[in-house]
Amino acid sequence: MTNIRFSAIAVVVGAALVGASLLVDNDYYVFAAYFVLQYVILATAWNILGGYVGYVNFGTTAFLAIGVYSAVALHKWLELPVPVLMVISGALCGGIGLAMGYLTIRLRGIYFTIATLALAVVVQTFITNWDYVGGSRGTYIMRPDETPFFGSYVKYLFFLMVVLAMSSVAIARAIERSTFGFGLAAIRDDEGAAAAAGVPTLRLKLVAAMLSGGLMGMAGTPLPFYLTYVEPTSSFSLAYTVNSVAMPLIGGTSSWIGPVIGALLLGSMQQAMTVLISSSVNLLVVGVLLVLFVVAAPTGILGMIKAMRSRTSEDKSALIDAVLVPEKRSSSR
Repeated sequence: MTNIRFSAIAVVVGAALVGASLLVDNDYYVFAAYFVLQYVILATAWNILGGYVGYVNFGTTAFLAIGVYSAVALHKWLELPVPVLMVISGALCGGIGLAMGYLTIRLRGIYFTIATLALAVVVQTFITNWDYVGGSRGTYIMRPDETPFFGSYVKYLFFLMVVLAMSSVAIARAIERSTFGFGLAAIRDDEGAAAAAGVPTLRLKLVAAMLSGGLMGMAGTPLPFYLTYVEPTSSFSLAYTVNSVAMPLIGGTSSWIGPVIGALLLGSMQQAMTVLISSSVNLLVVGVLLVLFVVAAPTGILGMIKAMRSRTSEDKSALIDAVLVPEKRSSSR
């Protein structure tokens, strides 16, 4: 798929989502679609470091919550518009991702994973004791009821989330097809061999950590304005961490489209489960699906599709050989 074709499809999909949100009367559909898009961003951001580089990050809630509470603090202090807050939160979380990467990225395997989990615990402890943003009590955000063009402020926030989701996917796709992405893939396959071949492993890993953290922080920025109330328990929910890891693994970590497939599949399923059964079963469904895919399809949905295609092509080749070889023999006689 060429860049022009991809851009055209992204614009059409984004315009269709925004147009549908303006036409729909039931706010729940907009609410559900908002959280699915949020998971598209989180899964895509996680995959930049976890899928492309192979460093499993359990600190998703740290960056998401920093985006949430930096928006709360700056809104109370300066009352900046949400797009400006998103840029500031992205820069802040990108800087924290860079700093965290510099301190921990030399660690490998389970040691790096534990370090990112520790970051989430430290950030949660800090925010829980920060009275300016409500501390453990949480805080309310007063938002406008309406905004020009979009009417409802909720639909305006949905528009911002659509733009951010499309931008995140475009960034991941650009990374995958660039020299930068090839370097990350070399690190994932064999970091020692990549370093010996001249790949600047530390620099590439730091950039990946910065991009991943920045996108996660931007995903959390509109959330306090959308919900109007945030508190540490929900902001640091285990669901964010589990979903951001499970969605790329189920969709496939080898390509930018894998996290999108996983987020759309699991996100939509969880929203349906919330309505039909209960929100408490969401993590159970994710856990069951994750176990099934790890056992039956460790390369995710994309890996299954590639395996089916290769098997089909092999069958076609065998059929062609079975038909043509006897003909060649008979003609040679």
